Amino acid sequence: RGARARGAAMVKYTYHQYHIVGRHVPTEKYPDPKVYRMKIWATNDVRAKSKFWHFLKQLCRVKKANGQILACNEIFEKDPETVKNYGFWLRVESRSGVHNMYKEFRDVTMNGAVERMYLDMASRHRARARSISIIKVLALNDNQCTRPNTLQFHGKKENLKFPLPQKVIRPSSKQYRTLFKAKMPSVAKF
Repeated sequence: RGARARGAAMVKYTYHQYHIVGRHVPTEKYPDPKVYRMKIWATNDVRAKSKFWHFLKQLCRVKKANGQILACNEIFEKDPETVKNYGFWLRVESRSGVHNMYKEFRDVTMNGAVERMYLDMASRHRARARSISIIKVLALNDNQCTRPNTLQFHGKKENLKFPLPQKVIRPSSKQYRTLFKAKMPSVAKF
C-alpha cells in the first residue's frame, strides 16, 4: 500500500531471491556440522530449497535425506524505485559444452534484472533456465560497467535521445479533423 501511495508501479516478478541456510544433520561422530548458506533465485521457496540441495550435493556430501534447512527467507530490494546496473557471472550448459559468461543489465530491482537475464539467454543462446547457473550478481557503479548496451544509458541526461520511430501527424485543431481523408498520410521520416 505504501509503494502505491508514492506512485510506484507494483510489479509481480517470476523469480525471487531467497537466502537459504542449511547443514548436515548432527550425529554422534559430528555433533556440530558446518553450516552452509546460499542466495538462490527461484519461482518459489520449494524450488529454492530444491536448488539448494542440488548445489550442496555438488559441493560436499550433504543431501536432503541427511541434511536440514535452518532458514529460508526471501530477500527484498531496499530501493525498488531507482534504476541500477547489475553484473551477472553465469555458468551455462549448452549443446556443445559448458561456458562461463558475464552479462550486464539495467533494472530497478535485482529480480527484474534476473528475469531480463533469463529472457536474454533464451533469445540469444537458446539456453533453458534449468541449464543456467548464476554464480554471482553485483550492483555496479557507472564506471564499473563495460558492456555497450549498458554504457549507452550513462552520462548526462541531455545526451540521451529516444527517437520516435513513427510520428503520427495530427490535425492542428478540431475543425480540421475528419473521419475520411482524400489520401493516406505518409508516416515515413526520410
